[in-house]
Amino acid sequence: MTTAQPPKTPPLISHPNPDLTVGAGNKQGWNQPQARRQGFHGAHLLFRRSLMLRARAVLTLHSAPCPDLAARVAQSRLTAHPAFSALVIAQGQDLLFETAARDFATDRPHSMQSITKLHLHLIYGALFAQGRAHPDQRMGEILPDIGPAYAQARIGDVLDMNIENDFSEDYANPLADCYREEAALGWRLLASDPPELRLRDFVASLTATRHGQDLTNRTTFANYKSANTDALTLVAAELASVSLTQMLETITDAAGYDGGFHISLSPDGYPAFSGGGCLSARDMARFGLLFARSGTPVSGPGLDTDSFTKTALTRPAPTLSKSRHWQRYSHHVMCDDRRLGHAGYGGQYLMVDMHTGRVGAFFSVLENDEGYDETYMADVVAQLQSLLA
Repeated sequence: MTTAQPPKTPPLISHPNPDLTVGAGNKQGWNQPQARRQGFHGAHLLFRRSLMLRARAVLTLHSAPCPDLAARVAQSRLTAHPAFSALVIAQGQDLLFETAARDFATDRPHSMQSITKLHLHLIYGALFAQGRAHPDQRMGEILPDIGPAYAQARIGDVLDMNIENDFSEDYANPLADCYREEAALGWRLLASDPPELRLRDFVASLTATRHGQDLTNRTTFANYKSANTDALTLVAAELASVSLTQMLETITDAAGYDGGFHISLSPDGYPAFSGGGCLSARDMARFGLLFARSGTPVSGPGLDTDSFTKTALTRPAPTLSKSRHWQRYSHHVMCDDRRLGHAGYGGQYLMVDMHTGRVGAFFSVLENDEGYDETYMADVVAQLQSLLA
């Protein structure tokens, strides 16, 4: 008697994830120039893994259109540029102006890229206020395995983008380290088989410079490196009395978002503070209003960061760049004597005028090969300064 053999199962057919697989120019599918706009408008659904948080209570924004401001926005040409996605201007609890491109809306999530770094400003402000961190601490004393690019770096210098190491953030160079970093942020999949690149391993793999362990910034400007934020993330996780997720919950409640705050996660579970955040334009304005009202929370305890933020505006810090020589990079914010905020890759900017209390949340998506244009960003900053004055 012959035993019946089970039918053979045909091999499963699969194909690489088109959004996360690397293609032309060493960019993943959602960051290809022709797909970038759709990618930035839906990044919260495209990341390999992400965290989503909602606020306990929502900060009410009253519609208070300002005709003069609308006329000034029209003259600024910010909203006429092909890259434009959304602009919201708010003050107190008044929504003074809002508009969006035809393919977008002010209540939809958008990639905020490096504007996400502002969360680490708040987190370190709290850590300093609690006595858990000090600007002069060497990062290698806190995390012995952090690697040569950061072992001898002081926390304060890294917050100011005021160190040198071999990490490169040249968007025009497809082999720059910033693209390998994206695998550790959960934005892309590398061709190699698992395990995926952990954030701790990525930071530890970075090297110092030809000067050996001397990480001194020998330029006259801030030495902008998103890997600095990654290293600060690892140190903050070690120093904080609660998880980084709990600190993000506190910030979310304090800001009072209406929609979800989304942030990508590294394979080892760290929030991608260097650029993984997504908010709607209205909620990014709510985030800015948290700074404008000196950290007073909508709900929850908030974070004790007001002194740290005010000091950032007045203390000596590296000049941001030649094209934005009036700005400094201080305590992980871009600022001058009255305004603070941050830019984001692709064309994003959040600005808070601490004198007027006005906030401008601006989203756009540049579709050039690099995904960045410093001349464009300098113009966005100048136009927002004028609108918020």
